[in-house]
Amino acid sequence: MSYLQTTNVIKQYAQHLALDKVSIQVPRGTVFGLLGPNGAGKTTLIRIITRITAPDSGEVFINGRLSKSEDVYNIGYLPEERGLYKKMKVGEQAMYLAQLRGLSKKDAHRELMIWFKRFDIAGWYNRKVEELSKGMQQKVQFISTVIHNPDLLIFDEPFSGFDPVNAELVKDEMLRLKDEGKTIILSTHNMESVEALCDNIALINKSQVVLQGKVYDIRKEHSPGIFRFRLRADDFMFEHPTFTLISKEPYHEYIDIRIKKKPEVTNNELAKLIFDNFDVVAYDEEIPTMNDVFIKTVKQ
Repeated sequence: MSYLQTTNVIKQYAQHLALDKVSIQVPRGTVFGLLGPNGAGKTTLIRIITRITAPDSGEVFINGRLSKSEDVYNIGYLPEERGLYKKMKVGEQAMYLAQLRGLSKKDAHRELMIWFKRFDIAGWYNRKVEELSKGMQQKVQFISTVIHNPDLLIFDEPFSGFDPVNAELVKDEMLRLKDEGKTIILSTHNMESVEALCDNIALINKSQVVLQGKVYDIRKEHSPGIFRFRLRADDFMFEHPTFTLISKEPYHEYIDIRIKKKPEVTNNELAKLIFDNFDVVAYDEEIPTMNDVFIKTVKQ
């Protein structure tokens, strides 16, 4: 069941059509990738979901009903445009943001200490924000996004400014939140993160949804039909109308081949053909990365 759904959302700014009948379905308790090139309409859609702006037409549903103003209290949103009060102390800033999200002073302090320890920044509680590195400030803003324990979390480029270690920390936290039943929308250009985190994606290009579904299914659908086989053989001189040989390379006592099957041939038929004629050590299908799918779809 979808936790969040948009139906035929349209948004026009002067002469620019930002969203053109955009419909997405975000399953409950999953990480949903909202993808697209710059200017595609992702941020506009997020602002409509978070009720920062309203659509010209179309509807947003949360939990199977029309979205209403009170829903914003159950949303955590980390925008791409970062901003903390530089002269405030880190703890004061985090307390202020937590209380804005409805926590009492006592509850806010308790939850913040848990998160500050988890992110290894407890020692910075009484330091000014301007003394923090960009990555440290990112941690504070991530904590401020999740501190009120919302059911829907929206992260817009959350890994910007993080080194690989802290990016991995944030990924782990996102997966932990998902395991707790949170629904997460991740807007990012980092396709490796999409493959590591996302269950489903929607790709928006030129204001429209051009691709939507489960990550692996989409990658599989865009497979070029190329297979790699490692054979226990001296050479590969085999020809057959079901495939085209792309390359062959010796590898120690084996030979590695790449072949492209004809569209009408099934994977099983191709595998059986090679297995019946050679001693196969290993084989797999070349599945495109989400980066490959992204580039191909946007170019088309």
